[in-house]
Amino acid sequence: MESKNKPTIYWSLLKFRDWSFYIASTSKGLVFVGSQNKPFEELSEWAKKRFPGSPLVEGDEKLGSYAAEITQYLEGKRKNFTVPFDYNGTAFQLAVWNALCEIPYGQTQSYSDIANSINKPAAVRAVGAAIGANPVLITVPCHRVVGKNGSLTGYRGGLEMKTLLLDLERQASFSNE
Repeated sequence: MESKNKPTIYWSLLKFRDWSFYIASTSKGLVFVGSQNKPFEELSEWAKKRFPGSPLVEGDEKLGSYAAEITQYLEGKRKNFTVPFDYNGTAFQLAVWNALCEIPYGQTQSYSDIANSINKPAAVRAVGAAIGANPVLITVPCHRVVGKNGSLTGYRGGLEMKTLLLDLERQASFSNE
């Protein structure tokens, strides 16, 4: 039984070609998309911090629509996500995460661009911290944020995953032109 303070966290292992990562949701929406090829501990440690005492329950059927949209994205067939989210954060984090969702598919922006877009131009480092706290990789596209000079910088999923996601979007954008 789910309570407001301790919702059940349903999880599934999403596998796509050589990709493998955990996804999780509550009954309200997607709360976590993990890093490529990381163990279950990545999810369980995150859940302990963000939802202490909430049970983790395998729920492949409950995560079907989330897995389908992420798979479509990885196939280059989806540019935007329509699934509901149930993430929480500070007002600042939410503003940053919402700004990330405004970055067009196949394009990148700098940390400064994001800071400017939320009217906090001096908060570049705080923007970086908020991006690093994004719990739903891929679906909230923090991989589209790069250094001011265009260099690839930190990513919770690792720079290899970030590179793969950016390459996937460039290839899909190029093939759809």
